Formats: sequence, structure tokens, C-alpha cells
Amino acid sequence: MRAARLSPILLVAHGSSYPRAAATTRALARAVAAARPGGCVEASFLDHAGPRPDEVLATFRDAGFTSATVVPLLLTSAYHGRVDIPAVLAKARAEGVDLAVRLTDVLGPVDGRVPAPLLAGLHRRLVETGASFDAVVLAAAGTRDRAALATIELAARTLGHRLGVPCLPAYASASAPTAGEAVYALRARGARSVAVAAYFLAPGRLYDAAVESARTAGAVTAAQPLGAVPDLVRLVLDRVAAPASAPATAA
Repeated sequence: MRAARLSPILLVAHGSSYPRAAATTRALARAVAAARPGGCVEASFLDHAGPRPDEVLATFRDAGFTSATVVPLLLTSAYHGRVDIPAVLAKARAEGVDLAVRLTDVLGPVDGRVPAPLLAGLHRRLVETGASFDAVVLAAAGTRDRAALATIELAARTLGHRLGVPCLPAYASASAPTAGEAVYALRARGARSVAVAAYFLAPGRLYDAAVESARTAGAVTAAQPLGAVPDLVRLVLDRVAAPASAPATAA
């Protein structure tokens, strides 16, 4: 008897005009596929790069799949997670893409808990810099969504606890403090070597802005975005394996 095919996974990123951002997302998709032999894993983007999520869902249907799992490549449940992605899935459904689609939680904190693989990935990227530090700034893109900001603050506190050093959140846009302001605040408290942890999945304009701000203020090092680190691969697969956070729908 032939084994049933694994349901495909669709990774949905916000998208960026930076070519390296899309390349990083596609590398993550390849890494997830390598860790899940026999399964189909594709990347898609809400903006800038292609393909769009509804286009990939249509290709899944045309390939004979009857279901799919959609994983938002987002570190907060802000507007893109709550509104944009459900709207894209509704659009696909309205256009006749009759797949049973399950939408997982985002990759960031959910229900007051920071995923262990996310913490491990942030720690790994800091270790890769090879620098010693006595304080950390967790630099994020930024949002005006208070609930999303609270999850970034939670991630900063939890990362600081893991590392055993003070850790402040900072933002490249929309919110305060900037990464540079957070570095100054930590140095005013006595820190001598402040590192930047990147609460980013891929490189881009906002990541560059946060790093430049922090370095101007005296940060000794800045970690790379999470990208396709093994910890993030594990987190994606954990989200796929978790019980459905929302009922399956026909997309």
C-alpha cells in the first residue's frame, strides 16, 4: 500500500524589497523541507517578492493535495498575523481554492510563553558573534500594536534571564526606544559591553537601521537575523505539529 503524502507546508513572510530577505526565507523553507523528508514546503510573501500565498495554495490544489498548513513567519501577532494572512486565505477560498487549510500560531510568544527554540536561536546568533557582553538590546522592527509590543518585551525579559544579563527591547520604527537609546540606557546603568540580539527573521532596511543606531551608541556587536538556524526550523515544525489553534477551513 502506498503511504499517504504529507500535507504541504506554506511559509508566509511579510516580504521585503531586499533580495537577501526573500533568499533567507526560501533558505528556511529548504531547511524545513530537509528536516521533513517526503514533504512539500514552499515560501510565499504578502508583499514585494513573490509568489503570493494564494498562488501557492492553488498550486497545491493543482498537485492533488486536499489540505495544507500555513505557518506565519512573524514574531508577533500584529496586523499582518491577525488580518492580512486570514484575508489572503479568505481570498483564495473565494476564488475556489478548495483546500482544508490550517493556520498555525506565529513564531513569536503565544499565551505568555516564549518558545524555547526562539530563545535558543537568539542565543545562538549572539554566540556566533564571538563577542563578550554584559547587557543585550533585543532589536525588533517595531509596531504600534500594544499587545505585540508586550510580546517583544516578554521576549527581552526572558532572553535576559536566559543569558543572565540585563536585556532591553528596542525598535527600528513606530515605537520607542530606538536601539541606540536602549544601548545608552544600559550603559547608564553600568553596562560596559552591550550586544544587539536581532528579533528579525531576515535582513532588511529596518534591521540595518537598528544595527546602525546601536553601533553609533557604542554597541560592541550585533547578531545576524535568525534566518534558517536549526532552532527556527525546529520551531516551524513544532508549530506544524501543534494542535490546531483554529479550526481547519476550506481555503
